[in-house]
Amino acid sequence: MTQTAERGIGELRAAVGGAVIAQGDDGYDDARRVWNAEVDRRPAVVVRCASVEDVQAALRYAVAAGLEVSVRGGAHNAAGSAVVDDGLVIDLSLLNQVSVDPEARRARAGGGALLGDLDAATQEHGLAVPAGMISHTGVGGLTLGGGMGWLTRIGGMSIDNLVSVQVVTADARVLRAAEDENADLFWALRGGGGNFGVVTEFEFKLYAVGPLVHYGLLFWGVDQATDVLKLAREVIPTLSREFNVVIAGLSAPPAPFVPEQFHFQPGYGLVVIGFGSQEGHAELLERLRTALPPLFEFATPMPYVALQQMLDEPNAWGHYVYEKNCYLEELTDEAIAVFAEHFARKQSPLSVNLFYRLDEAYSEVPDDATAFAGGRSPRYATFVVGLGLTAEQLPAEREWVRSFWTALLPHTVGAGYVNALGEDLPDDKVRQVYGDKYDRLARIKTEYDPANVFHRNANIKPA
Repeated sequence: MTQTAERGIGELRAAVGGAVIAQGDDGYDDARRVWNAEVDRRPAVVVRCASVEDVQAALRYAVAAGLEVSVRGGAHNAAGSAVVDDGLVIDLSLLNQVSVDPEARRARAGGGALLGDLDAATQEHGLAVPAGMISHTGVGGLTLGGGMGWLTRIGGMSIDNLVSVQVVTADARVLRAAEDENADLFWALRGGGGNFGVVTEFEFKLYAVGPLVHYGLLFWGVDQATDVLKLAREVIPTLSREFNVVIAGLSAPPAPFVPEQFHFQPGYGLVVIGFGSQEGHAELLERLRTALPPLFEFATPMPYVALQQMLDEPNAWGHYVYEKNCYLEELTDEAIAVFAEHFARKQSPLSVNLFYRLDEAYSEVPDDATAFAGGRSPRYATFVVGLGLTAEQLPAEREWVRSFWTALLPHTVGAGYVNALGEDLPDDKVRQVYGDKYDRLARIKTEYDPANVFHRNANIKPA
């Protein structure tokens, strides 16, 4: 920390209602900890903001002291961009309030809210926001990059349901951005990541969901990968939007519903979620099991909030994580051959390969309506995630992820999902990600962050 920064710490503590945690303070190691255990960065100071005014004060201090800035929402990010060595972390975790207007079907979520906070509040009224699949994910980071999950076929991505935001810009102004106010900024925030400011409140449109949904899992051995993926290719594009089927390469969990002889066995599963009738869900399961009898299956109604928490434990804090992603417009025979060959090479039982089907409501939003970089034609978002319980496990999983992803590249479209790209990307890669939208984003960046204060992201440089 510079002498200027040290002199200002006392003034910062006096100006902020939340906690100011510097190196050497009690709680410092907890304050700098993030989801991915591989990330071990030591910020100069963490400001746990209790109000919008605290965010303004922290930004003014950081800019005056010449400190790099990072923004922490849920800190569920493989790149660990929520923390920065020797810089200032704007920690939004105290700004986690969620309010719901069930008549208007609107929810307001603080910039530090987690998906679990949002789901709990909205499900009290049988409503939900299309968002991610892990409840300890931060609403903010997920939304600003897109936000996809179980409800994407019904309602599109999180950004497609964003009504307005409150954002603190690099010069510490507090602005409202919506279609009718600061519309260019609102366009950029929907897909442009954390490049344009600190969002302290999100207003979302809601959908009637649950409280019970229908869950099914059918699991096949790794030697059946080709048959499973061809079955998925045949069935998934034909389904109405009341269904979502995620293709999951995983090791069978040691759960009560899994026969003991299959515990930890690698294979491919189809996770079949129905948001309509139980009869319709049962008919789809019957169609799948008849076409390709699984090693085992499990089906049950469950609360929507339980569905949203199902992946929490396999993705718990403290794992060592490395991931890559890409988009495939089709599951061609050639792409399926890559999956069948490479998935079996993983070594950690925690490592996974997931596919989300993106179509229906996702594809009904015009591509130029938001800054989202993925394209809107029907496709599969594919994630290869290496997870280890120890640091010693990670190198092998990292190599597995990289070789798997490299083999998939000839079969992909676009440059990937910005939420899974990490930071410190070369300029040409970021330009490739955003394509024709990059120049407009760079102009908006120049207006709201000309000094590039917010650069711990897939960074868009000021024009």
